[in-house]
Amino acid sequence: MRVTDLPQKFLDALPVLKQLQAHGFEAYFVGGSVRDTLLGSQINDVDIATSAYPAEVKSIFKRTVDTGIKHGTIMVLDHGNGYEVTTFRTESGYQDFRRPDHVTFVRSLKDDLKRRDLTINALAMDPTGKIIDLFGGLADLKAKKIKAVGQPAERFHEDALRMMRAVRFVSQLGFTLEKQTRQAISDNAQLLTKIAVERIHVEWVKLMLGKASDHALTEFIKTKMYLYCPCFKNHVNSLEKIADLSGLRLDNEITVWVLLGHYFGLKPKETGKMLRKWKSSNDLIKDVTTAQKALENFPQLDPELLYETGLPLLLVANQVAKYENSALPDEKLHSMYASLPIKNKKELTLTGNDLIKELKIKPGPEIGKIINLVEKMVLNGELNNDKNSLLQYAKSLI
Repeated sequence: MRVTDLPQKFLDALPVLKQLQAHGFEAYFVGGSVRDTLLGSQINDVDIATSAYPAEVKSIFKRTVDTGIKHGTIMVLDHGNGYEVTTFRTESGYQDFRRPDHVTFVRSLKDDLKRRDLTINALAMDPTGKIIDLFGGLADLKAKKIKAVGQPAERFHEDALRMMRAVRFVSQLGFTLEKQTRQAISDNAQLLTKIAVERIHVEWVKLMLGKASDHALTEFIKTKMYLYCPCFKNHVNSLEKIADLSGLRLDNEITVWVLLGHYFGLKPKETGKMLRKWKSSNDLIKDVTTAQKALENFPQLDPELLYETGLPLLLVANQVAKYENSALPDEKLHSMYASLPIKNKKELTLTGNDLIKELKIKPGPEIGKIINLVEKMVLNGELNNDKNSLLQYAKSLI
């Protein structure tokens, strides 16, 4: 098979491949960019694999960066672009079920491709667009099948995260999990305990944001991987309910966790604790718990809750509420938020400095308390947001 109309990103990188070939080495495009091109999907970065050893790559190109030279990866800088060029390699000794203890550089493309995770990711393409398929990746693409290269158990013992990646691709591509690959995941799911939570987190979110997340979530449950993810062990029934939701399509990570917290029956603070076990950022925790608090009050939303939540997180809560038939039309939510007299504290016409200058209040906690009271009165329509009115009210509080 040959790709006759190469995407521009490949055309831009062709000089790198041709220069490697001109010096007597093999060079190919490999990995996800090849897969996505064959699927007609947009590609991001292109990766290049070569028979040239790192020192040989560095001798060929004037501008290089040792981004991962220990594992054979050199960044080649060409016409303002950077291309990762990686030497063909074999790997052995995965004591931590994640990284190889030994990396050996080789001249064989086959030896390099056979260490990859899935057949659809073990495809290579030469500069003419010819596809090199040594492990049945083209047939699996056509059959829409997710299948491990070689013996699945061996691939998962090399890097246990590959089990999550396999199910993530089920979601991302809408493919089905091949029988032996599924069985190997079930047999080795406990190896996820060897993997850093942060790495599992990334794959989990991608799984939930895919176009076939319901199908992938079902595989995630069947293969028992949920048992080895933080806080999921006691919520299998809730995960099954989520997988059964009609038209499950989520568009951002905040929505993923709000949905989980809601179906797990957690309060916002409890959801925050779960997210901390997943090593989530403080910003994500704040956004998720804020949106979940709003969700608990749907469809009754008072001005203060609208104000405290903000429109983006209100829309997140509304997306989850749609699965519970408690959502509001998005247009109405926009209208309700737009009708607020202020959207943030900066829009108040009264400031702390005004209280100090006009009412001679000394700096301290009292100023914050007064501003908060004024803010609440304005939000609830009990005061107009003009400076004189707010000063008069503030004066009455002293």
